[in-house]
Amino acid sequence: MADSDTGSSTIHLERHVDVIAKEEDENISELQDIKSAERTSIEERSSRDEGSKSDLETGAAAAAAAAAPAFPPGLNPADFPDGGLEAWLVVVGGVLILFCSFGLINCSGVFVQYYINGPLSDYTSSDITWITSLQAFLMTGSNLVMGRLFDSYGTRWILPIGTVFYAFGLMALSLSTEYYQIILSQGIVCGIGGAAVFNCASNSVITWFFRYRAAALGIVVAGSSVGGIVLPILMSQLIPKIGFPWTMRLIGFIVLVFCGIACFLVKSRLPPRPKPFHFSELVSSFRDPRFSLVVASNFFVFWGLYLPLNYLNIQAEEQGVSPALIPYILPIVNAVSIPGRILPGILADRAGRFNTSILVAGISGIVTLALWIPGTTTGAILAFGALYGFTSGGFISLTPAVIAQISDLREIGARSGVTLFIGSLGALTGSPLAGAILNAQHGEYLGLKIFNGLTILVGALFLLGARAVQVKFRVVKI
Repeated sequence: MADSDTGSSTIHLERHVDVIAKEEDENISELQDIKSAERTSIEERSSRDEGSKSDLETGAAAAAAAAAPAFPPGLNPADFPDGGLEAWLVVVGGVLILFCSFGLINCSGVFVQYYINGPLSDYTSSDITWITSLQAFLMTGSNLVMGRLFDSYGTRWILPIGTVFYAFGLMALSLSTEYYQIILSQGIVCGIGGAAVFNCASNSVITWFFRYRAAALGIVVAGSSVGGIVLPILMSQLIPKIGFPWTMRLIGFIVLVFCGIACFLVKSRLPPRPKPFHFSELVSSFRDPRFSLVVASNFFVFWGLYLPLNYLNIQAEEQGVSPALIPYILPIVNAVSIPGRILPGILADRAGRFNTSILVAGISGIVTLALWIPGTTTGAILAFGALYGFTSGGFISLTPAVIAQISDLREIGARSGVTLFIGSLGALTGSPLAGAILNAQHGEYLGLKIFNGLTILVGALFLLGARAVQVKFRVVKI
């Protein structure tokens, strides 16, 4: 009995244990199912999160792409070669053109001195400087038209036609003896022909360089300084030996050869965009306050810029400087302006084109007031000429780079033309006005020198205003 009860209890206990084990197995299975479900849920959430994150990243990328500025073809900074054989050949051609064009403007003092002592001795210095001022005016002011033609047709026709026109003007000058004849040949024909070739040089270089644009333009404009060294010495040596007519013919042949070579080297990187002319295109640029202030700056700087080039030789002659030294004063000024045109360009690409242009214009005005006013000795005149050549050369070479920085390059010809036209009005009236001041003061140069220094300083202030419109007075590269 006892054994039977014991066996029965054992069977019941075993069954109970089996039931518990079975329940535990079911619970474990349920727990595994729950954990599996949780893992699946976590993975799904993770997958959704990753998908959402991917969608956000894709959307952000798309938004960033949409926000990025869309550059027209060829105008993205990465599109500019900034070097290479083709680009540097354009620079070489530009140097040859500037040698012939503004190189001749830089020796205007030799023309004035020759006319005063020769065929135009009956005219006042104010009358005579109208010739060189008109030439400078048209060589820069005609870019209002030449720039528009450049945007539409490139260099293909403008450069060769300008070359022939310029050389013809010099040949006609060799035959001129009367005031009106010299005005027509040198002032008008040479001025327009020089404008055509100069415009092609400066605007073409801009299209090949972005990062090193100011440096490249500085090298090109240095060509005018080289011309300003060679041509005055050439004229001073040849006029007494072979006469003025044959000297002009020789210079005409030099122009024909140098600009003829440039016709094969100088070209724009951007294709021409022919379109009908609308006067509103010229006026609309003035809605940009930066552009308006840069244009005003150029007017005032050019109002006084060429006065030393026109009057330094005459002043030196009147103050007793050795006649053997006088022919070399302008070459000295132009020789020093070679590094003055290149080094500020290199600095401008690093420190900012507006910053550097303001600096060199300010120094030019200060040098004029501080050195030229008290300077009466040979040493003082030479020291002023050297320093002025260095600083004023920098402003000339930087002006196209400053304009390009605030302009659409597809309209660079028109914008440069407007700027140079307004500046040329200063060049046209500056020297005759200074001559009138000189005559009113009975040959005293004080008023002329003050006028020269103050106009350049006012120009520097307008350029400072253009900078302030963009970045106020923060110390930044611009």
